[in-house]
Amino acid sequence: MREVSKKSKRAVVLLSGGLDSSTLAYYVKSIGYDLYAITFDYGQRSRRELNSAEEIGRILGVKEHKFIKINLREIGGSALTDKMEVPKFSRLRMEHSQIPITYVPARNTIFLSISLAYAEVVGADAIFYGANCLDYSGYPDCRPEYIDAFREVARLGTKRGVEGSPIRIETPFLFYDKSQIVKKALELNVPIEKTWSCYEDGEEPCGKCESCLLRKKGIEEAKRSFR
Repeated sequence: MREVSKKSKRAVVLLSGGLDSSTLAYYVKSIGYDLYAITFDYGQRSRRELNSAEEIGRILGVKEHKFIKINLREIGGSALTDKMEVPKFSRLRMEHSQIPITYVPARNTIFLSISLAYAEVVGADAIFYGANCLDYSGYPDCRPEYIDAFREVARLGTKRGVEGSPIRIETPFLFYDKSQIVKKALELNVPIEKTWSCYEDGEEPCGKCESCLLRKKGIEEAKRSFR
C-alpha cells in the first residue's frame, strides 16, 4: 500500500469521458476530494471517449489518471464491442422491456472490481461512478440493488472492509434524469463540448444513437428550465 497523508481526502472516479462521468468528476472535486481518475480502454467502438477522458482529467488536474486496458472484444456480446450495428433511432425510446444490445456483459462489475483494487492501493475512502437508473434503466448493472450488492462485496472482499473501514461506493447521480445532470454540469462549469457520449467513433457524434438522443434531450430540457 502507498503511504497516505492523513490530511488528504481521496476518491477514485470512474471517468469514461462522457457527460455523466465528467460532471461527476467535477462534482467530486467540488466537495473537496483529491481525484484519482480511472479510465477503461476495453475495446469499445468509440475510441473518441478515451481522448475526452484524458482531456477532462487534465483540465481538472487529477492527482493521478490510470488508463486500464481490458480487451472485452474477445468476449463480445455487445454492439459496443462486437460486430453488431449500433441501433439508430429517429426519436428517443423510453421503454426498457428488454436489455438493449449496447449493454456490455458484466462491464460495471469488471470496472468496479478493478477500481476497488486501485482505491485500496491509493488509500481512497470512496469510489464514485456515474450510474443512472432513470433515463436509461435497461442496464442491469445500473440498478440500486446491484449497487447495494457491490457495496457488500467491497465490505467482505477487501482488507479495508475486513478491518472495519470499507471503501464506499458512491453514485450521487443515480436518481438524476439527464436534464438534472446537465444542470449540474452547467453549475460546475463542466466543458460539456469536450465530453463524448456517442456510441460511435468519429470526428462528430452520429446524433442518432440512443446515447446521442438522450444527451440532446437532456440539454434541451435543461435549457428550457433556465428560460
